[in-house]
Amino acid sequence: MPWAIVAGVGGEVGAVSDSPYRLTTGAVARRLGVSPTTLRSWDRRYGIGPSVREGGRHRRWAPEDIAMLEEMCRLTTSGVPPAEAAGAALSRAGRPPDASTAPAPAEPAAQPEPGVRRSRSPGSGNGLPLGEVRYEFRGLARAAVRLDGPTMDRLLAELVAAHGLVTGWEEVMAPTLHAVGRKWESTDERYVEVEHLLSWHISTALRRIASSPPTPSEAAPVLLSCVPGEQHTLPLEALAAGLAERGLPMRMLGADVPAGALNAAVRRMGPSAVVLWSQSRHTASPALARMVANTGFGIKGARTRPLVVLAGPGWANRPAAPGMLCPAGLREALDVIGRHCRASSSS
Repeated sequence: MPWAIVAGVGGEVGAVSDSPYRLTTGAVARRLGVSPTTLRSWDRRYGIGPSVREGGRHRRWAPEDIAMLEEMCRLTTSGVPPAEAAGAALSRAGRPPDASTAPAPAEPAAQPEPGVRRSRSPGSGNGLPLGEVRYEFRGLARAAVRLDGPTMDRLLAELVAAHGLVTGWEEVMAPTLHAVGRKWESTDERYVEVEHLLSWHISTALRRIASSPPTPSEAAPVLLSCVPGEQHTLPLEALAAGLAERGLPMRMLGADVPAGALNAAVRRMGPSAVVLWSQSRHTASPALARMVANTGFGIKGARTRPLVVLAGPGWANRPAAPGMLCPAGLREALDVIGRHCRASSSS
C-alpha cells in the first residue's frame, strides 16, 4: 500500500472511492508543513491547485499535484517570490498558468502612521526577527517554521558548500537560532518545537563536517569541552567542524563536563589547546580555567601545558590570564588555534 495512503489521518485519505490516491487539503498541508489556508491561497491567486476537483468544489490532490506543491515550497524557501515560484512550478508540471488565475498587480503598500513600526513583509522569515540576515539566506527560517527537515538539510549543505562553514555559522545558522529563541520566548513557547528541530538539523550538519576523515597531522589534538553546568554545545560543535575543515585534529567532550573528568582528559591526551565553552557568566569559572592552564603533561623534565581558549559570552569582561586567550568569535578562534597548532607542531 502506498505511503500516501497509510499516512492519512481520520479517514481523510481515500474517502472518495473512485480516486483512492487523492489527498485532502488538510492531509497535504500536514505533509508539506504549510497551513491549509496557504494551499487555498496559492490555488486562488496563482492557479497552484489540484488538476481535478471532487464534485466540482472539494480539492483532492493527486501525486502529480503534490509534486507541484513541493516544487512551489522548494522555490519559495530558496527566496523566489511566490508569483514567480508558482509560474515555474506550473511550467514544470506541464500546466501553463491560466490567465484567469494570474496574480493581480500588487496594490501600493499603505504608509504607516508616524511612530508606528512597519511589520516585516510576509515570507521574509515567517515572522521571525531575523535582523540583518540577507534575504537569500532566509529560506532556512522558513523551512524551520514549516518543520521541513529535508529542506533544512539541503539548505545547510548548500550553504556550507557555497559560502564556507564560518560564514554559514556566523551569518545564517547562529542568527536563525537566535531569532527562533527570541520568538518562542515572546510567544509563550509556541516555537519550542521549531527551535529543537532546527538545532538538531544544524547539529547534524556540523557533525557531518566534523566527522570527515582527518588530515594526517603531527599536531596534538585540540580538546573541546563545555564547563560544568553548561549544556549549550552547538557553538562548540561549530568550532569542531571548523577545526576538522582545516585539517586540525580535535576531541569533543560535549556538555557539562565535570572538572575532574576534564583534568583527567588533559593529562591523558596532552592536547595542544583546550577550549572551554561557557554560554552564561554563571557557568564561567576562572578557577577551572587556571586549573587547566596549569595542568602539565609529558615526560618528566620536559613538561608542557596547553593553550587555554575561553570561548563563549560567559567569559566576557573576565580578563584572560597568561596562557589563555578569549577570541571574539568563531573565525578568530579558528585562526588563533590554527596558528598555535602550527607553531607547536613545528617546534
